[in-house]
Amino acid sequence: MKMRPHISIQKLNVFFEQQRVLKDITIDIPDKTITVIIGPSGCGKTTLLKSLNRLLDPLDGVKISGKIFVDGEDIYGPGIEVTHIRKKMGLLSQRPQALPMSIYDNVAYGPRIHGYRDKKRLDKIVEHYLQMAGLWDEVKGRLGEPASRLSVGQQQRLCLARGLAVEPEIILGDEPTSALDPQSSQNVERRLAELKKDYTVIVVTHILRQAKRIADYIAFLYLGELVEHGPAGEIFTHPQDPRTRAYLTGEIS
Repeated sequence: MKMRPHISIQKLNVFFEQQRVLKDITIDIPDKTITVIIGPSGCGKTTLLKSLNRLLDPLDGVKISGKIFVDGEDIYGPGIEVTHIRKKMGLLSQRPQALPMSIYDNVAYGPRIHGYRDKKRLDKIVEHYLQMAGLWDEVKGRLGEPASRLSVGQQQRLCLARGLAVEPEIILGDEPTSALDPQSSQNVERRLAELKKDYTVIVVTHILRQAKRIADYIAFLYLGELVEHGPAGEIFTHPQDPRTRAYLTGEIS
């Protein structure tokens, strides 16, 4: 019996004004894997990612059609509570966005919003998620310091801990290592590889080397179209579409 996918996208179209940015995207995202979205700049990678946590709500000039199911629930259906959807998603953006508060309070921020007040419980939550993000040993003696004093790489892992602390089901990464040095990038990649045991991870990257290192599943976008998707090993070694082959060999970029 085939199990229902965690995320299922069906005939998704996104228009900015009159420009069609995504064209009939249909894909089931595998659970407990790292799915990497690749493709040239401007092909719709980030737009697809943002559509998953309702950051593209129909506003000025934005039109969305199609369906995105998360746990069988159409997140663009009528009456859907947006905060409920976004709580399922932990987002890592291109540049770390640490909150202007202490290291401790950055991680405790989400749990407090959701009603946690007990100091001992919050202490355990902060330690647990800093451990998961691989940052605890580096900051455990200075949790009261401003998060802004951390390096950029440490801030990105702090943002990961903050995102995990609200207990999402899905981790979204929008080029999460693009602002980091090689060592910090490796730290984030390592954490994502470990987290896929418990989470569905979706990462946008323009770095093919990174995609080859971390991807279990690949989705290749070109000019807003989902050209090809499948297990990473198959896509990288035996792409079926000539556009995929051209992108992987550097003929198109």
